[in-house]
Amino acid sequence: MTVTGIPKPKAVQVADALREDVKKMQPGERLPTQRELMDRFGFAGQTIQNGLAILRAEGAIISAGNMGNFVSGGEAGDKDDELKEIRSQIQALTERVAALEGRSESGRA
Repeated sequence: MTVTGIPKPKAVQVADALREDVKKMQPGERLPTQRELMDRFGFAGQTIQNGLAILRAEGAIISAGNMGNFVSGGEAGDKDDELKEIRSQIQALTERVAALEGRSESGRA
């Protein structure tokens, strides 16, 4: 969510645009070079690298060093679903532990 009137950081703009491109690409497909992305977006190389880093952190792309960046086998949305499931399981376990600790403390009194 963004605040109205405040533009997104440039690296986030790059990541958002490339995320849409990646959704249309096949796993293993190569992304455009950094130079091509600099020309496309009109941003500095570091900004492009930061945008790509966001997608790598999400698991949407992988870097092969000097060979470039490639679409990963899984999409970022898959990772989000996995994280939500893990968080849900952690929450359930936390509640269960709290309940068990409550029982053991009440038994001591």
